[in-house]
Amino acid sequence: MSITPYEISVPAFQRGFTVLSKLLDKAEAFAAERKIKPEILVEARLAPDMLSLAGQVQRMSDTAKFAAARLTGTEAPSFADDEKTLADLRARIARTTDYLASVPQAAFEGAMERMVTVKSRGGDNTSTGKEYLLTFALPNFYFHLTTAYAILRHNGVPVGKLDYLGRA
Repeated sequence: MSITPYEISVPAFQRGFTVLSKLLDKAEAFAAERKIKPEILVEARLAPDMLSLAGQVQRMSDTAKFAAARLTGTEAPSFADDEKTLADLRARIARTTDYLASVPQAAFEGAMERMVTVKSRGGDNTSTGKEYLLTFALPNFYFHLTTAYAILRHNGVPVGKLDYLGRA
């Protein structure tokens, strides 16, 4: 029995957003306990040249929705990158997971062989859907999830490995 492109992507993205939502819950509780503005965490970053927590969530969202769209040969919804609060980040996550849930599993048929082009400042990169999913989309998604976790942990939010891994 083989695994489908849908099974490799959408459930992984959805689970990652579930983990992220729980991390944001802990961030909110931490901010309330410490009597700090949650927006401080939303704008926190690991290094001056890195994206903030908001930027990490935005990139996770973009990676997931564009992966689903590229693999199915459809258009992804466009979201403004204007989140300023934890509630805004939660709304972004909800819009992304709602979109992922709306993409039919059957639409992923032939996705591994479909040619996918990613446009970037460095030029266009074309690969098979399989290569795109396994060597770009999933690693990029988890990079931003890991960085969001690290930003929160670095700023004192009591999160650990099991929070990141979530429950299976």
